[in-house]
Amino acid sequence: MKKIIAFASAAALGLGVAACDSAAENEAEENIEEMEDNRDAMVNDMEASGEITDEQADAMDDETDAMEENMEESADEIDEM
Repeated sequence: MKKIIAFASAAALGLGVAACDSAAENEAEENIEEMEDNRDAMVNDMEASGEITDEQADAMDDETDAMEENMEESADEIDEM
């Protein structure tokens, strides 16, 4: 779980320091995708190793999707600043 928090924090920090132009928005979205990929891989590994159940993995996947959606909405607002 600490890894999840670290990924989410890193992604949020990346959004917080991004400049206000299209390049910044693209970079933020790339960071978000990378966070999502890393978190998905971590959840899959945890599920495969038996650390978490299938239901827990599904819940974590739902959390990842919600995080990604919220972060992408924030990234979309970068150009509006």
